[in-house]
Order: sequence, then C-alpha cells, then structure tokens
Amino acid sequence: MVATLRVMLDQLVAPTEHVLAEASRDLTRALIAGAPAGCEVEGIAPAGSVDVEVPGLAGVRRTALARRELSGALQLGVGTGIGGGMIHSPTLFAPLVKHDRLHDNDQTVVTVWDLRAWESGAELPRGGASWQRGMLKRAVRFADAVVVPTHSLAVRLAEIAPSLADRVRVVAGASPLGFAVPSDDVGRRRGLGLPEGYVLLSGGPLPSESLDVGFAAVVASGVDVPVVVLDVTEGEEPVVADLASAAGLPESRLHVLGSLDAADRAAVFGGAVAFVAPSRRGAFPWRVVDALTLGVPVIAAESAVHNEVIVDGGVLVPGSDRASLVDALGAALASAVGSTAAAERLAVLAGDRGRAFSWREAADKVWMLHAEL
Repeated sequence: MVATLRVMLDQLVAPTEHVLAEASRDLTRALIAGAPAGCEVEGIAPAGSVDVEVPGLAGVRRTALARRELSGALQLGVGTGIGGGMIHSPTLFAPLVKHDRLHDNDQTVVTVWDLRAWESGAELPRGGASWQRGMLKRAVRFADAVVVPTHSLAVRLAEIAPSLADRVRVVAGASPLGFAVPSDDVGRRRGLGLPEGYVLLSGGPLPSESLDVGFAAVVASGVDVPVVVLDVTEGEEPVVADLASAAGLPESRLHVLGSLDAADRAAVFGGAVAFVAPSRRGAFPWRVVDALTLGVPVIAAESAVHNEVIVDGGVLVPGSDRASLVDALGAALASAVGSTAAAERLAVLAGDRGRAFSWREAADKVWMLHAEL
C-alpha cells in the first residue's frame, strides 16, 4: 500500500510572495527526493491555474474552486473538494476542517513563516492580516501540527495561541536547492547594472523592514561603496530612493532591484562585501540565510530570530533605540570590511553557519512529523 503526502501548491500557480513560491517548490522537490519507501508526493492546486512543473509528483489534484474563491472557502471552512489524507501546506492555505486522524488517517499540517498579521498587520495587503488571523484560528481548532521555522517564533506563536503549544514543530527553511554563485556571475551583475563590491540590503519601505536604519548605518560606517537593495516591489523604487536620500546616501551609490530568480540573486550576493540586516520583525530571515549559505559577511540587528538563525555566523548588533542601533550597525560594518582579514574571517563563519540550513533536512523532518502523527 502506498502512502501519499498531499502538498498544497497554490504558491506555485498563483504566488502571493516570491519567497513563498520558491520555498514551496524547493520543499516539494526535497519531499519527493526524500520520500521513504512506499511513499509518494501528490500536489493540490486551485482550478484554472497554470500547470505545476515539479518533476516526480505522483499527480496534481485540482480543486473545484479557483484560488480567490478557494481562499475564501478555506477561511470559512466550507466545502472545497480537497478531501482528506495526509495534507501538508507550506503556508496557512489548507483545508482546516474537522477530520478523523485516528480512524481515517486524515491529517493536516500548516506552516507559519512570520507573524506580521499580529505584529504589523497594517503593512499587509487589504484583508491579508484578517485572513491570516482567521486561518490561525482554524488551525487552533483543526490542525494536527503547525510548523514554524524557528524556536523563537514557536514561543511567540504559543503566546498568541496557547492551545497550539504542544502541536507546534520547528522546521527551518533554507536557500534554494543548489544555491551557489554561478560561473557567469560577473556577466549577470553587469546585466543588472551593478558595480563590483557593494553593501547589500533587502526589503522595501515598510517600517518593519527598517530599510531606513540600514541606509543610515551604511552612511554612519563611513564605508564609501555602492549600496544594492534586493526585493523591492515594483513601483516602490522612488520611496526606497527617498529613504536613502533622507539617510544621506547619494543617489549615485544606490542600486535598487526587485525579486530575482535564484541564479541572479546568487550572483548579486557574490558581488557583495557584506549583507546588512537591520529588521527585527518576527519573520524567517530568508536573505540572511542566503548570505550565510554563500559565505557573505553578515551584520544584523539583534533579535530573537536573528540570534537563533545567525548564532556565531555573523555580527549581531544590539541597540536600545534607532540612533544607537544605527551607530552600532555602522561601527560593525566598518570593522567587518575594514581589512581583508576581518572580511575573510566573517565569510568563513557565515559559510560554516550556512550549512545548517537544508531543504533536504527540512523534508526529512516533515516526513518524520507526518509519520509521528
């Protein structure tokens, strides 16, 4: 008898965030590669969506509803046609309804990557925060387990939903499978209009992303190199440029990029002298993990998540307020790139820590979780 793990693949056909689509694809690929004997992986995708291209899937089951309608139905807990079985969702997008795990072997596991809906809900698209809060309430009632990427997020989630505490499991995310600086990285950077040797930041103008702090820290460091910002949403480039200008960073030193595919992104990291992570929000720091994976020196604001993810793989900077954090980040950046020896030391530490994050290991933990259930 074959045991089938059914994975929600909505992010692959109608992505709401590039990083979630990437994570969903890589986790699914790793689940397929690591499937135990007698097990297979099947996909679940909304009706009317594009084809799912993940080699090795046993099949893709389409729901009766398109994604928009399916999203509303899931929040209300009404029929979706998804059915039972072992269901794993890389997000909260899943049929969280009453089921019988004991007699029918039905089980539903969902994933929470960040707590923006509770920490900075106003920054989410209209209805986004209420949808996430509503789905977590359904998870409290019906999920067999909830996966989070760090222990610090597990603690915070248990505070938000105490009755979930014994069902929370920690499975970290990772950079894309095979993530490495490509052999044509110089050409890729030229194609993106980038110089060589720059400080790298990631994010947009939302307050929780603290991009203004990052710009101010670069200026305070006195390090006279270009600054590249990744993952800026289309249309927000002028706002990011205004933040940089307000921090005292000349327009000539600023380069703004949107979301890039894995190869281009790795090429961008390959040209960076350091990655600065000023945000303290409760979310898995995907770009910090990218930097660690590729051995790029990391300078980060202390936070529960950063402390747990980075450990000794970079420089963790305290700051009681914005001004002190800017000064501390700036001093740490100046020290990190002030000598070849310092930069090389941080690069080695980053690379060592980066090996702790693996989708293959994450997939093994997911299979073990469903086996335990």
